[in-house]
Amino acid sequence: MSKGRAEAAAGAPGILLRYLQEQNRPYSAQDVFGNLQREHGLGKAAVVKALEQLAQQGKIKEKMYGKQKIYFADQDQFDMVSDADLQSLDTKIVALTAKVQSLQQSCRHMEAELKELTSALTTPEMQKEIQELKKECAGYRERLKNIKAATNHVTPEEKEQVYRERQKYCKEWRKRKRMATELSDAILEGYPKSKKQFFEEVGIETDEDYNVKLPDP
Repeated sequence: MSKGRAEAAAGAPGILLRYLQEQNRPYSAQDVFGNLQREHGLGKAAVVKALEQLAQQGKIKEKMYGKQKIYFADQDQFDMVSDADLQSLDTKIVALTAKVQSLQQSCRHMEAELKELTSALTTPEMQKEIQELKKECAGYRERLKNIKAATNHVTPEEKEQVYRERQKYCKEWRKRKRMATELSDAILEGYPKSKKQFFEEVGIETDEDYNVKLPDP
């Protein structure tokens, strides 16, 4: 056993006696060990030994519940409490519980406010962002000014007319290309040479020769 663990075991009876008297409720050895292990570094064996020692000395009481021993403070050392005192204590508990709930709610509000404040921009950050936004707005105003000052605007009517004419010419293009294809295919049925030779002799130039693609309808 290490020196620190030995010192903790030696002081275990006093620690456990004080704990049981302060809590004034029944505990098993495992409960006491689990509750005090981290704070006092007590081992399980030391806790069991100290509880048995205190029980033998009559400083605490023990009872068997099935196969488990339960330890609790000697109730004779405590003053008798009247019903009126118990009622008064209950009233204080209710009042303190309400106060705790109010404080918890206030704490939650303050935490939410703190979270909002910490996530918000600082004053220098806001000033910098304002300057950047002003600069951006100035750029947009200058762009809008140039657009308004331009003299080559296209009206919606003119734009619609251009689209209609484009559609018309593309339709005619598609129609004439289909007619030319059908005519050339009919000639090629009785032509002794290849299609390429036919086009060269006649002087036909195709869209493909100039990498031109017919727009979609």
